[in-house]
Amino acid sequence: MDPRVVDRLRCPVCAQPLAEVAAGAARALRCPRRHSFDVARQGYVNLLAGRAPHVGDTAEMVAARADFLSAGHYDLISTALAAAATQAVEHLAGARPDGTYPLVVDAGAGTGRHLAAVLAALPDAAGLALDVSKPALRRAARAHPRAAAALADTWQRLPLADAGTAVLLNVFAPRNGAEFHRVLDPAGSLLVVTPAADHLTELVGALGLLRVDPAKADRVAESLGGHFAPAASTVHRRELALTGPEVATLVGMGPSAWHADPAGLAARVAALPEPVRVTVAVRLTVWRPAPR
Repeated sequence: MDPRVVDRLRCPVCAQPLAEVAAGAARALRCPRRHSFDVARQGYVNLLAGRAPHVGDTAEMVAARADFLSAGHYDLISTALAAAATQAVEHLAGARPDGTYPLVVDAGAGTGRHLAAVLAALPDAAGLALDVSKPALRRAARAHPRAAAALADTWQRLPLADAGTAVLLNVFAPRNGAEFHRVLDPAGSLLVVTPAADHLTELVGALGLLRVDPAKADRVAESLGGHFAPAASTVHRRELALTGPEVATLVGMGPSAWHADPAGLAARVAALPEPVRVTVAVRLTVWRPAPR
């Protein structure tokens, strides 16, 4: 693992610093109290303290997401994050011109594609993908040469040093306001991407998908309230022209995959006229930590 990332990691059991050690052909991270965490041969490290209450996205959902993202359909999200992260690092450099390299953490990183785009825009940064899904982390660990990956539950204490993260990404993922605040530099930025009201609106009625919660913005603010204040917010929107199989992949990678009847969904997708016009609409909000 990138030693610059290991330097910012902390033991999930005792919160002590971690160091990489070799045990024959295997590798592990170990703290001074001898708590040890194996680095999987796929490149990620398991930093869960105990069992997670859920296992995250399945291998099928992750494969669907990888296929859909690799086609560039959600590149508007990556592009927006890269631009916002660049501004965030400039803001941090103005507050702390000490030359310390920035660490970018993606909480709920999935395949790591968005993190990779941000790192490509920040040549001096190191990155860490956090997720509870092992199939996702196997891909995230290979997403970028300067990215590492760790199995971690964002609802628990994050395995990161206090105030050691410059930019924290959160894309369609759970938000732990208290922990996000703890690990972010006081001049750092939290970049949250959530679906806008018309996100995938053409598919919601036609396929019976889950609707965007009308109170989504309020719930995001509530989860971060007291810990963060919004600094900027922008909506990014584009229309996709998808094939039937691409629509099926899009549905299969999202939360509706847990609820939809596969046979019924396939029949409804097959009945859609191609190309299927689909709106992608997301809100990117930049949040700054409240004073400690």
